[in-house]
Amino acid sequence: MNYLRRITIVVSMVLMICSTVVTADWPQFRGPARNGQSPETGLMKKWPEGGPKELWSFEGLGQGYASVSVADGIVYTTGMVGSDGILFAFDLNGNLKWKFNYGAEWKGDRPGTRTTPTIDGDRLYLMSGMGRIDCRNAKTGEPIWHIDTLEKFKGKNIDWGIAESILIENEKAICTPGGQDASVVALNKMTGETIWTSKGLSEPSAYCSPAVIDRGANRIILTMVKQSVVGIDMKTGKVYWQIPNKVRYDISAVTPAYENGMMYFTNGYRHGGHMFELSADGTSVEKKWDEKSLDVHHGGVVLIDGNIHGASTGGTWICIELATGEVKFTDKLVGKGSVIYVDGMLYCYGERDGDVGLVKINPAGYEMVSSFRITKGSKEHWAHPAISDGRLYIRHGDALMCYDIKATSYSRTTEEELPSEASGSES
Repeated sequence: MNYLRRITIVVSMVLMICSTVVTADWPQFRGPARNGQSPETGLMKKWPEGGPKELWSFEGLGQGYASVSVADGIVYTTGMVGSDGILFAFDLNGNLKWKFNYGAEWKGDRPGTRTTPTIDGDRLYLMSGMGRIDCRNAKTGEPIWHIDTLEKFKGKNIDWGIAESILIENEKAICTPGGQDASVVALNKMTGETIWTSKGLSEPSAYCSPAVIDRGANRIILTMVKQSVVGIDMKTGKVYWQIPNKVRYDISAVTPAYENGMMYFTNGYRHGGHMFELSADGTSVEKKWDEKSLDVHHGGVVLIDGNIHGASTGGTWICIELATGEVKFTDKLVGKGSVIYVDGMLYCYGERDGDVGLVKINPAGYEMVSSFRITKGSKEHWAHPAISDGRLYIRHGDALMCYDIKATSYSRTTEEELPSEASGSES
């Protein structure tokens, strides 16, 4: 009876957890909607001592800061080996399926890859640090088409190399070559032919991956270029509005956050953040507030329940109310780094020491429930985390690690943790 009861309890707990599990692909930089979030559920709310179990790792990616994308059972990333960019594809067990050379990569300051592949159906899109776009078969890696966007649109590379992940929208591939009347362009995703260019906008790229939002009847691209934040009509390329945003080193690497007509953008080096309200149709904007303490360098922000969360350049994590700009609370956590939000928890990856924190958002402040340190790989901890199907992926230099963060993984030890019954129980 004792043994059967234990088994019954364990099975019931597993079934209860599984009944609420939702899994999701992570098909592009910063997740399904490019906002650092995913609908996935069924993840641990606390990690074991020393961190979640490492399922597999791969060392040999070469130099790079690219994150991973995960779609249809394949894990993708890029790295620079020698002077060339290599596209890697792994199965979910960490076995290398294939790798392909896609040409010269960035060899200047902070050499290596920047682009996270974007997966759209059976096609994969990536943009090198040299401004070349490759479209490939997502299953096999075989090339379909490519374009040197800097040459085609008369753009000029920037101080630390193009650092952008391609946005796919219906038939369009959106990128930022920074050319004359072509800061932002739309290409036909099937052929690479030009659909439109941003006439009247000729600023260079600024390390920002564009996002797209709906406002009224309009579908609008939000992105940052060298000295501006811009809103561009997805259909035609018309520049609806342009907010001056001259910043130190021309680094505008954080994709703007958006919710209910409110757009927030932030820059490092003490430039802080700013909120603008879009008109009902999105064709104009009005400034609402500025806030200096949250100056995110390149680790991204997440917008949860009307609040913005991110790490300042100085290393403090800050929660700000989107509507008002009020700082609600702060904490050091893992120091300056990148952030995503999945299944009710923040995943914070510190760039200085490589600490990964599992953080709960409480009404009065942050609570770091668990943490562990990344010890494989080398150089800066700049790649953003990714989560898919109960697995956490962390890239550090030439190393990629995959960790088991499924809540059901605890069921393996649940029986040992159950209180024992007194001897002599009925059987």
